[in-house]
Amino acid sequence: MVKTTESSSLYHDLEQKSVTDLLQGINTEDKKVAVKIEALLPKITNCIEAILPNFSNEGRLFYLGSGTSGRLGILDASECPPTFGVPPTKIIGIIAGGDAAIRQAQEGAEDNMKAGWEDLQKFEINSNDFVIGISASGSTPYVIGALHECKKNGIKTGAIVCNLESIIEEISDFPISMDLDPEFLTGSTRMKSGTAQKMILNMISTTLMIKIGRVKGNKMVDMQLSNEKLVDRGTKMIIELFGWNYDFAKNKLMELGSVRAVIESENK
Repeated sequence: MVKTTESSSLYHDLEQKSVTDLLQGINTEDKKVAVKIEALLPKITNCIEAILPNFSNEGRLFYLGSGTSGRLGILDASECPPTFGVPPTKIIGIIAGGDAAIRQAQEGAEDNMKAGWEDLQKFEINSNDFVIGISASGSTPYVIGALHECKKNGIKTGAIVCNLESIIEEISDFPISMDLDPEFLTGSTRMKSGTAQKMILNMISTTLMIKIGRVKGNKMVDMQLSNEKLVDRGTKMIIELFGWNYDFAKNKLMELGSVRAVIESENK
């Protein structure tokens, strides 16, 4: 079976096209992604609802992938602590080849069937945790091996895959699989496939954080105050809530350390 992610682009003679024509083609393909994901909302819902019970307590979420897929998992995981104030051990991204692979491809790392499970074991993974394998092709050995071992050890799994009827879809408990049509540049899964994966990861992590109470109203009340932009954002949240002047709101925020702490101090 020919994988959609490897099938020939619908666009030809790219080197002969103008910049405008190239951009229009890329944009045309990108617009298809959100429509495809809309049809997947029930599957994404099922996956999140399976993660949530343990995640609300001591359970962790792991993203596991290689290449672009692995990097996107790490990106999503790394943004949760500053955005939602959770520890970096709550959502963990793992990439084939280790940290070196974040910046530079590690040849052959994704072909090691045992390495994914070995990497998970470094975190003392257990049945309270949940693992999402991310793979554009759906046939990455690094991910397949890890999901097989998770199943043997009673660890629930999900998957984000950009081909239908893949091995990874078959072995994961809550697969999210899609057919995106060919990439604009044949086989370049950093494009539409990567966009789709990032959109779904955003949905999963943001929804989980809302459901475990890390958002109040529509505000990131637990965000880390790690730079002036975020301090300013937090100050304006407090002004909106209480009508204080800027300096008073900022001083209160810096004194108590978070928007949530300010809200709770005022609601005692």
